Amino acid sequence: MGSASSMLTQYDIEEVQEHCNKLFSQQEIVSLYQRFCQLDRNAKGFISADEFLSVPEFAMNPLSQRLLKMVDGLNFKDFVAFLSTFSAKASLQQKIELIFKVYDSDCNGKVTFNNIIEVLKDLTGSFMSDKQREVLPLFPSYSVYHLSQSVMEQFYWAET
Repeated sequence: MGSASSMLTQYDIEEVQEHCNKLFSQQEIVSLYQRFCQLDRNAKGFISADEFLSVPEFAMNPLSQRLLKMVDGLNFKDFVAFLSTFSAKASLQQKIELIFKVYDSDCNGKVTFNNIIEVLKDLTGSFMSDKQREVLPLFPSYSVYHLSQSVMEQFYWAET
């Protein structure tokens, strides 16, 4: 599994299954490996930001630049682990952790009000003004203090 051009062994498939908490079947892992190899055009064993951006659906996602920070340079095992978050079988905790990482763009373990406004700006573009974004009732039960220092655990409980 070191090189993208090599074939997956049964051991490799089982190892990847364990790495993604068995959220994908063996056949799904083989299919994901084929897609990974297509994206890894230079057979380096990882996918670069440019290679991710070659996927039209990814490139046109308003959060693509935030997601690129998480996926640039992923090897196959980590690629599958990242994709497993989008599986219907993934836990709520896994999904919330990914969302938290999208908001926590400076990777300081906190989601601030400004982080939320930045994501809204990415999502709405020029369709909303900064003033409109700031008055949205995002978390009506949350005080401004909580929004200024929301750590992962608080973020999780606010979402459940």
